[in-house]
Amino acid sequence: MRTHAVIPDCQVKPGVLLDYLERIGLYLAEKKPDVIVQIGDFADMPSLSSYDVGKKSFEGRRYCEDVEASHLGMDRLTKPIIREQARLRRNKKTVWTPELYLTLGNHENRIERAVNNDPKLDGTMSVDDLGYAGYGWGVSEFLRPIFVDGVSYAHYFTSGVLGRAVPNARQLVLKKLQSCVMGHNQHWDIHRSTRADGKAVIGLFVGSCYEHDEDYLGPQGNNYPRGFWMLHEVQDGDFQPMFVSLSYLEKRYGV
Repeated sequence: MRTHAVIPDCQVKPGVLLDYLERIGLYLAEKKPDVIVQIGDFADMPSLSSYDVGKKSFEGRRYCEDVEASHLGMDRLTKPIIREQARLRRNKKTVWTPELYLTLGNHENRIERAVNNDPKLDGTMSVDDLGYAGYGWGVSEFLRPIFVDGVSYAHYFTSGVLGRAVPNARQLVLKKLQSCVMGHNQHWDIHRSTRADGKAVIGLFVGSCYEHDEDYLGPQGNNYPRGFWMLHEVQDGDFQPMFVSLSYLEKRYGV
């Protein structure tokens, strides 16, 4: 049985504090999970948003600054992991080398959508600009699930002919009939069922993993848990989930 760490939507963008990402990296370096999954929307890409084009809030956004912010965020997240690996190597210990997976989200997909909508941009911008593979992540395209130890991961899973996101964890289990973990939704949700053969099937919405508030959600819409998940005893789709809040990490590491 193995341990998976699942990092939900971080939505890194210019102007937001990134200290929490380094705290996550410190925790991961301490606990050493076998697998680390970033569920997508690590980068926010606000310069390519279609929701507030033409509004005052859109003024000043730049693609290059979005890309730079994503790199800075990934640097902060991975720095403690790289440092721990170097320490183990230096002390001639077995080097911890977790499997790294990243499933692209709809915010990263804004890049491809922009190119599709304006073909003259082809060759000038790409999701490769975010450099995820260079940090060691195995990158899965938007909405293409990955399967690890019997658990399916995607930014979200679709339902119906319109391809909309499954709305809750119970529906995720009922529609996909296997253990699935997804992001996309700010709130987390979990549902566990057992098949007739005794096999567990779990649906998990992992929620959000950033400290800033989103203006479009308003003063009440930003009231949701912030953190990531450790899935313990993962085997054949079954696991024991544990939520790790960002507020706990701030108290624990204080950086």
